[in-house]
Amino acid sequence: MSDNVYVAEGSRVGIRPFTPADAEEFTSRVKESGDLHRPWLFPPDDARAYAAYAGRLIEDPTKAGFLVCERTAFDGAGSGPLAGFININNIFRGAFCCGALGYGAFAHASGRGLMSEGLGLVLRYAFGPLGLHRLEANIQPGNKGSIALVRRAGFRLEGFSPDFLFIDGAWRDHERWAITAEMLAPGL
Repeated sequence: MSDNVYVAEGSRVGIRPFTPADAEEFTSRVKESGDLHRPWLFPPDDARAYAAYAGRLIEDPTKAGFLVCERTAFDGAGSGPLAGFININNIFRGAFCCGALGYGAFAHASGRGLMSEGLGLVLRYAFGPLGLHRLEANIQPGNKGSIALVRRAGFRLEGFSPDFLFIDGAWRDHERWAITAEMLAPGL
């Protein structure tokens, strides 16, 4: 990889698109992070599932997937270790200009502020180069870490959706959180 892999950089992380070459590290990190992800999230944990997942993020114009990478002294040769991922799904253009976020930290990066910095980079990228106006995050009420992440980023709670998404064998309630370009705090 070249040293220009990041689409945005902060002091501790950079964000870049998914690539097929990330399969081994991504799936290893997912396996290490099972206790952190369950019961909220089930990212791909084998090469075949990763290929399908990353392929959709790479090829589908209604999606934009970003790997949150720790910046290290070795970044000159590529990007650092994966800290997590943040995807923008269901991107609509025109009068709506909106997308829905999905994300997850990896266990070794959890609680270190890396995902907060990564989310700030994704928000600036979404409201800048991607030209979106609004992003939404639908979060299960018991997922306190995820709610804290979007709250720190400036999202507002907009409502409650009963039986919103089918996850782990059942329809799950979700809180609806959102942020618009005008709400983005300077320096986030």
